[in-house]
Amino acid sequence: MAQNTFSPRPLQQLVNSHPEALAAVICGVFLILGWLALHFSWIGLALILLPVAYVIGGYESARLGLTTLLEEKELDVDLLMIVAALGAAALGLWRREYYLIIDGAVLILIFAISGALEGYAMKRTERSIRSLMSLTPDTARAILHGQEKILPIAQLKVGDIVLVKPGELIPTDGIIASGYSTINQASITGESLPVEKTVGDEVFGGTINGNGAIALRLHKPPTSSLIQRVIQLVQQAQTEEPPSQQFLTQFERGYAKVIVLTGILLAILPPFLWQWDWETTIYRALIFLVVASPCALMAAIMPTLLSGIANGARQGILFKNGAQLENMGRVRAIAFDKTGTLTTGQPQVVQIIPASFEQGSRGEENRVLQMAAALEAYSEHPIGQAIVQAAKGRNLELPPATNVQALPGFGITGEVEGKPIAVGKADAAKERSTLTYLPAHLPPRPPAHLLSDSQQLESEGKTVVWVQAAGEVLGIMAIADTLRPTATQTIQRLKQLGVEQIIVLTGDNNSTAQSVAQQLNVDQVYAELLPEDKVSVIRRLQKQYKTVAMVGDGVNDAPALAAATVGIAMGAAGSDIALETADIVLMADRLEKLEQAIRLGRRSQAIVKQNIAFALGFIVLLLVANFAGNITLPFGVIGHEGSTVLVTLSGLRLLRN
Repeated sequence: MAQNTFSPRPLQQLVNSHPEALAAVICGVFLILGWLALHFSWIGLALILLPVAYVIGGYESARLGLTTLLEEKELDVDLLMIVAALGAAALGLWRREYYLIIDGAVLILIFAISGALEGYAMKRTERSIRSLMSLTPDTARAILHGQEKILPIAQLKVGDIVLVKPGELIPTDGIIASGYSTINQASITGESLPVEKTVGDEVFGGTINGNGAIALRLHKPPTSSLIQRVIQLVQQAQTEEPPSQQFLTQFERGYAKVIVLTGILLAILPPFLWQWDWETTIYRALIFLVVASPCALMAAIMPTLLSGIANGARQGILFKNGAQLENMGRVRAIAFDKTGTLTTGQPQVVQIIPASFEQGSRGEENRVLQMAAALEAYSEHPIGQAIVQAAKGRNLELPPATNVQALPGFGITGEVEGKPIAVGKADAAKERSTLTYLPAHLPPRPPAHLLSDSQQLESEGKTVVWVQAAGEVLGIMAIADTLRPTATQTIQRLKQLGVEQIIVLTGDNNSTAQSVAQQLNVDQVYAELLPEDKVSVIRRLQKQYKTVAMVGDGVNDAPALAAATVGIAMGAAGSDIALETADIVLMADRLEKLEQAIRLGRRSQAIVKQNIAFALGFIVLLLVANFAGNITLPFGVIGHEGSTVLVTLSGLRLLRN
């Protein structure tokens, strides 16, 4: 015979998951039962049921209010609500007008419902923050002594090998030891397009493996993974109050004292000044305590800022606290580092000019590039790698090279197809206007157009590489760090947003900096700066524009990022210094995210101002209605709590893109 057993677990889970809502429901049930008892004149039963509604619905508020009073010696809104409800109940018992006890119970019920709704609203923000991070799994498939073993992530150590199969979440940060795959990094960078990864590349925990199995070697403890640090920063942002919220918190404490003092005066003076009866006087004073409480005002800021933080993180924009979200809305000047921020940070071949007068000939250009790349394929120099990549981009076959020798400071030499080839810098002798290569033979006088083109390119900040074969100049190539594809459009949009000054700060030479500035149409350029020089420029800009943002790569720009009102790190996936120094991290390597960050900051400012105006306006309206319109206590509670819920929901608008 089967035994019927009752498991308390579902009920316990319900209580743990929805305590405020459950208390409100039970309070409402006892309130209805008490009202029915009064309706049928069962006074004794009503006086038993209604206190239960008071206790269940008002316990948490009373506990919080008394804790604040006893520990911090401060009055808060929770305690004011309880005092108003108990005052209504006491007035009802004294006058034997028991409907006033119902009014007090309705006050507690609406306050409990409001608290539950606000709790759900804030949990929605928290869920949004956590879901955007795609939390890592609890276990990983470790390879130990050649065998697969499922281990808790916390037990993994640096050096361990972890196998990640196609379609699985990557459990923690690591370096690919074997395999090839595409990785969806949306949880880290906000970019949905997969990124190709192979041996030697770093992958991040919380990202999704594509169609290839990969083995990872852990190079850092799981607790130090990028996703864990990001989650910690976002959680920290939830607990830190921005200056505006700190001001309101201080304001609330002084305001609560004024309300209590005014409430006492309103409960005493009207019978003597305006001949009110004591019942009306006390009842109006209790309503005053309710409607004058600044609940809606206190909810005007934090839900908005937390929603903005969640929205930004979902798009790969990490605000480290609400203060920086506020500051982004006030930015008047933005300073950019050049290399790696406005530019790609990778040199590229931007122009090829053959010695032949047939400068438009693709074949002549390809010949120059092919000879240079044949040698540079043996070089690890960034310029050499740029030349090789350019050749690959044109699908050129590289002939074998022999006797290749790198000449530090000059270039590289070798033999290709039996001819001596030299690729590198040139020294144009003023007397002879000849090209000198070391150790290659002196070539004949190079074409005049190459010399003039070379000088023009160098004046634009480009590096010029000369290519010669068997003592004959084949042509020149211009190498430069190219602008990010979206840089020009981003600068233009920032100006359209009303940013007053766009400034470039760089340690590069002045000609290169000016060339970039002209292409981007920025307002000011500061070149050849050391890190401390950038800080000095930021300080001067702050004196003039107050709120100044600095955008950098998060490494060599760390001092300037720290000095700026808002420090913004670009493309900082995996960069410790960026997460530690910058106030805002653009996790995706996309400059246009900056515009979104400013728009988000301005939207948050606008919503906060709307919320504060609405909250103050509603308080004034309810106060006028209390003394001129004779509103009831439940109506005052509905107006007060309704305005609080509306302000909270208004702040949650920032969760939408």
